[in-house]
Amino acid sequence: MNFPFFIARKYFLSEKKKNFINVISIISMVVVAIGTMCLIIALSVFNGLEGLLRSMYGNFDPDIVITPSAGKSFEYDSSYVTKIKNIEGVLGASEVVEDNVLVQYKDAQRLVRMKGVSRDFDEHSGIRNVTVSGQFPLVRDSIGYALVGRGVQYDLSLSLRNDFYALQMYYPKDIGPGVVDPSRMYNSLNIMPGGIFAIEKYYDDNYIFVPVEWARDLLSYDNRLTSFEVYLAEDAGASEIKKEIQASLGDAFKVQLGEELHSDLYKVLKIEKLFVFLIMVSIIGIASINIFFSLTMLVIEKKKDISILFAQGATPKLIRKIFLYEGCIVAFTGASIGLVLGVGLTLLQEHFGIVGMGVDSSIVNSYPVEIVTSDVLFTVIAIIVITLLASIKPAIKAGNSFSTHTLQ
Repeated sequence: MNFPFFIARKYFLSEKKKNFINVISIISMVVVAIGTMCLIIALSVFNGLEGLLRSMYGNFDPDIVITPSAGKSFEYDSSYVTKIKNIEGVLGASEVVEDNVLVQYKDAQRLVRMKGVSRDFDEHSGIRNVTVSGQFPLVRDSIGYALVGRGVQYDLSLSLRNDFYALQMYYPKDIGPGVVDPSRMYNSLNIMPGGIFAIEKYYDDNYIFVPVEWARDLLSYDNRLTSFEVYLAEDAGASEIKKEIQASLGDAFKVQLGEELHSDLYKVLKIEKLFVFLIMVSIIGIASINIFFSLTMLVIEKKKDISILFAQGATPKLIRKIFLYEGCIVAFTGASIGLVLGVGLTLLQEHFGIVGMGVDSSIVNSYPVEIVTSDVLFTVIAIIVITLLASIKPAIKAGNSFSTHTLQ
């Protein structure tokens, strides 16, 4: 006959004489809970950092970048812009001229990355969201202004309130041999600083935005550009539009999504997140060794009780099921507590910023966090696998006790 499962399990649990086994089970539960909580929090921090980077770069980078397949510039053709803007979901396409130039302000000078942009950049880019002082856009009342990174501002001791000093930019000419007049070896441009932006250290320390007409004059590009930057509607499918643009412009151009410009950084973050996941799962696995030992000792302690249950009609399958169930109770109880604590602490950090960055000049005041459902799912799956691996050997040993007692 089939022996009732819950009656058999209650028979095992009715005796509470072995406190040592109970203590080990409680310790296992606590360690699994702490490991699960730390895993959820650590993965949420990596998600938050990735989201922070995407939001920062999103203020600087466009949705799609179009560059020449060969060389660093190409001849501008209005048909290119027409083709791009005729694609559904495209809001604008900015003409871009970008190169390294020497900039001087009063007696200070340094190399910067000058980026000349057209009016679509003023209208659609997120740079206005990170303009910390001055005004935007770059062209106001037909007068062009420069938007300067905060790091460049510090290096040049630049002041927006001083209308007597302009930024002086220099770019070498493509000259032939025999030229000895220094003034003929470079182009120069004077432009007033109109605003300061702050995104991220690399951009703040290196970039200056100017109107594309000014950049063309300085670089002697005439009718040439270095790239197009395309801005899309929020609900537009970037991957599909990328394919349409590539098919429309042909192999002469290279079309990339904005996030592909930082693909290496995102890959590093994902690899670090993977290793953190594996390390924390390993810790939970080590904690599950306690489950293995507690169940093994329980099997040894309950040999006589197992024999009695066999005599009353219990099967080896039922005994194995009881011990697997006990291991799952310990692990799942700890995991459930850990999940609640991990998700709860993460939500508190997300809404109230309990743990700060500890740096006054940081971009955000507190550590960014974000809960992703897949992380919780993978954590639960990992705990299930670890629990089964830790419990299956003692359960098999308990089920085989019947044959041992029979032989005796």
